[in-house]
Amino acid sequence: MSEYQLQIKQIVDYPRCRIYRQFIQSLINDRSIRISGGSGLFYFTALCSYANFRTSYRRIDGISYTVYPGEWVCTLKELSEWFRTRFQCKALEILEELQKQHLISFLALGRGKVIKYKIRGWQTHNTVLEYNAPCQKNTGFFFLPVSLATELISTSRCSEMDIVLDLWLSAIYNDPQVQGSEIGPVIYLRNGTGNPLVTYSELGSRWGLSKATVGRVLKKLSDAGYLSLMTFPGRHGSVIYLQSYLSTMFQISDVMIDKEEVAMVLNIKLELPEDEKAAGLEPTAEHEVYVSEGLDSVSKSHIQMILNKMEKILMVQGISCFGCSKSTYKLFPLSNACGEMYLPRAQDASTSRMGLTILCGTDKPVTTFELTLSPSRENSIRRAK
Repeated sequence: MSEYQLQIKQIVDYPRCRIYRQFIQSLINDRSIRISGGSGLFYFTALCSYANFRTSYRRIDGISYTVYPGEWVCTLKELSEWFRTRFQCKALEILEELQKQHLISFLALGRGKVIKYKIRGWQTHNTVLEYNAPCQKNTGFFFLPVSLATELISTSRCSEMDIVLDLWLSAIYNDPQVQGSEIGPVIYLRNGTGNPLVTYSELGSRWGLSKATVGRVLKKLSDAGYLSLMTFPGRHGSVIYLQSYLSTMFQISDVMIDKEEVAMVLNIKLELPEDEKAAGLEPTAEHEVYVSEGLDSVSKSHIQMILNKMEKILMVQGISCFGCSKSTYKLFPLSNACGEMYLPRAQDASTSRMGLTILCGTDKPVTTFELTLSPSRENSIRRAK
């Protein structure tokens, strides 16, 4: 019998994003996220979540309406509830604005109490089924073009709900073109660099907001459980990972994201202090380490610091050997030719590349890691002075 391996990815080259109707319903019902003053992305996505894939019929006030693929018919009251507008006339204004942008077309029926709308270009991005049947509105998914979403958020100041959707559409998972995407669903703005690091200024320019507002909104979404925000010192910027993305998109367990692991993947250097006092290190149980004679000199305190950092990262990933009293560790040098295709930037002469093998006892290897240590430019300047 043939064996198959399932590989789950959300790649940057794919021009559309799958949006689940249930996810949009949860956003509509989340009253803590503001909608007012938006660019239209959320309004358009909400309309798409109700559009048909096949012909069906809906009865309102005793009248049966035929609804074709890409269309839906609803009352103006329902529409106002989706958009969370205080007055129904405001919901009509939103529809008129979307119609001016050639995204939808609509008709007001029954003296304006019933709205029938059509998503333009629906068949281009979504499959149209030939048979007639009722279309469920709380299950399944539809496709939304990434380019269309980018155009919408560029038209006006984004609301908090627009930001949630923009982040969702910008998430990349397990694509080798984007650094850090193998760890989890990372936000990548498709700028051609392959680096997910982004600054508040870039996000503010994208969403039409100030840096202070961007920081406030991201913190609010982080506290609400929509994302994990990791900010790095200096001019590196921030990295954003989505929470509950994998369970929603692929029906698999979500993963915990560790900041130290992200820093290692993105090659963000972690400075080692001059001594233990400067580092503010608390006394910890020392690991039993065997160091090769051929290894460049590394102080004992720094070896312990490296192992402590790796312990935090690997414990999150389920590798508990660092907490076992029977574990021993061996540090040994690696040649400069080792790993050139994986670490092309670490070719400086001052860079130390070493291997770390974890053993159960003294003779049973469990796993091996490759460590790359390099002095930061700031530390080099400080020593020169």
